[in-house]
Amino acid sequence: MKFFLIAGEPSGDQLGAALMAGLRQLLPDVRFCGIGGPLMMAEGMESLFPMDELSLMGIWEIIPKYRHLKRRIAETAQAVQDQVPDALITIDSPDFCLRVARLVRAAQPDLRTIHYVAPSVWAWRPGRASRMAEVIDHVLALLPFEPPFMQAAGMTCDFVGHPIATQPIAGRDEAAQFRTDHGIATDAPVVLCLPGSRRSEVGRLAVRFDEALMRLRDRVPEIRVVLPTVPGVSQMVREMSRRWPVPPVVVEDPAHKRAAFAAADLALAASGTVSLELAANRVPMVIGYDMAFLSRLLIGMLLKTDTVTLVNLVSETRAVPEFLGRNCQPGPLATALQATLEDMSARKAQLDAMDLTMQRLGRGGEAPGLRAARSVIAAVTRG
Repeated sequence: MKFFLIAGEPSGDQLGAALMAGLRQLLPDVRFCGIGGPLMMAEGMESLFPMDELSLMGIWEIIPKYRHLKRRIAETAQAVQDQVPDALITIDSPDFCLRVARLVRAAQPDLRTIHYVAPSVWAWRPGRASRMAEVIDHVLALLPFEPPFMQAAGMTCDFVGHPIATQPIAGRDEAAQFRTDHGIATDAPVVLCLPGSRRSEVGRLAVRFDEALMRLRDRVPEIRVVLPTVPGVSQMVREMSRRWPVPPVVVEDPAHKRAAFAAADLALAASGTVSLELAANRVPMVIGYDMAFLSRLLIGMLLKTDTVTLVNLVSETRAVPEFLGRNCQPGPLATALQATLEDMSARKAQLDAMDLTMQRLGRGGEAPGLRAARSVIAAVTRG
């Protein structure tokens, strides 16, 4: 079999590489073509053009590149037709991928189309599923409650597990070494601060998270704050903590980040996939998030659920406190952090919800990449 895969972001590159490895395990003679990053290229793909060209976020980043992206969409759709694959597999990045799929569907209506990562129609804009169904036959879902939404729109869908459930986790020895390396006492509460991985998120949340942690420090002076971050926002993260009397530990290296998660007692985090990463490491958390005023109004009108925290959604609880929009303020955040640190019943409720979440996401089962590969093969062979 031959597959044309498209990934537009590093997270998609990770999913695509795991899927390719799974397909090669089941189909030793499988062939790949398409667009991917270094991980997919390491699995044998020769990328049509650099994946970085598609890693754009926000309208102001896209507008200057619009003509170029439009050419890339047409070029990619033509490449699919030229390669004659058994299926087109698009991975997240719907603004690019689904436009390619639409052109391909018009030219090759019988080609099987598969999309990896279901849109969050359970949260807002349910019409996206119906529009996706016009060009996509089958969906690979990361969350266990997503298939019914896709099936209702007319697509087949399999839950294939979330990669977070199989990521390596540091042990007690690494956690103890992290404390030793950074001069943190064994009985000092370690609080992670995670204000996001995008500049817009950090810019909006940093001041509020900073003030919330200062207030928590006034109430619990012995806490030590650790700021895990990524290169694109590390300088902004360092700036947010300059006035602290006890400097936080800033961590960029992935191995050190795993050790920091293992050593942590509590986290203040932006909403997103990081809540699942914290759950995998059993770190009780408080979630805060806000966005631009007009976006906040729009999302507020369209939101279909009373929580956006994935741990709450997957576990079907409301164990993780969250403060969104105008409610994301230092005072309530600090109060919730103190309660989450000191209230043993609240901590147990979170830990139970986290364990259930990881179980439902596939911890201990077959690797998501292999499950996704089985789903792809089944979707193609049933025609």
